[in-house]
Amino acid sequence: MSVMPDYTKLTGITHLLAATRYSAAGAKRAWKETAFRHEVFAFGLLMTAYLALGVSLTILCAAIILFLALVSAEALNTAVEEIIDRISPEISTTGRHAKDLGSFAVFCLLTANAVLFLYAVVTHLFL
Repeated sequence: MSVMPDYTKLTGITHLLAATRYSAAGAKRAWKETAFRHEVFAFGLLMTAYLALGVSLTILCAAIILFLALVSAEALNTAVEEIIDRISPEISTTGRHAKDLGSFAVFCLLTANAVLFLYAVVTHLFL
């Protein structure tokens, strides 16, 4: 197990720049997840479909917000899985529950994205 070296708490612009680097590292790590890449690809297809349908700015904004919530949940789910695999490499009920709950959160947001898309299709093509 590695030990974190002593560090000085960053403040101001230095803190902001460090936080940006940490976020970029997180995005790079998320990109290694197949599910994350699939979600980004699906978002591209959804945005293309929304633009082809000529949906309102409100629906486009809702789609972007739901996508950002989805990738946030995916990142947190990946973090939970990595922590569980690190601290409890053996199969345990608690570890399984934690992973299943993270997966369920992602599923809920995938469903929310699908509901918004169905709403957009129905209202723009049939109403």
